[in-house]
Amino acid sequence: MIRVLLPGQLRTLARVDGEVWLAVEGPATQRAVLDALETMYPMLHGTLRDHVTLARRPFVRFFACGEDLSHEPPDSRLPDAVADGREPFLIVGAVAGGSMEPEP
Repeated sequence: MIRVLLPGQLRTLARVDGEVWLAVEGPATQRAVLDALETMYPMLHGTLRDHVTLARRPFVRFFACGEDLSHEPPDSRLPDAVADGREPFLIVGAVAGGSMEPEP
């Protein structure tokens, strides 16, 4: 089982509290995790990846074991600690915007 942590807005959309546990068939890859997540929670389809190309949305990032996996190929294997549930696969909504410094 793979543990997935979703950002708050996606937990609300999927109507889940805390972590999501997913059974993934075959190798544990980003694609396999996202496919399983969208199958279990169809309301998330299109929020993490483009509907047609399945490319990661620009303001969504993936992390595991302290590493940013956002630019890894979708079929790259996830770390063993994620594949066996010791560590979570983190989905994070990136933050963008202007400076937080006050104007002089």
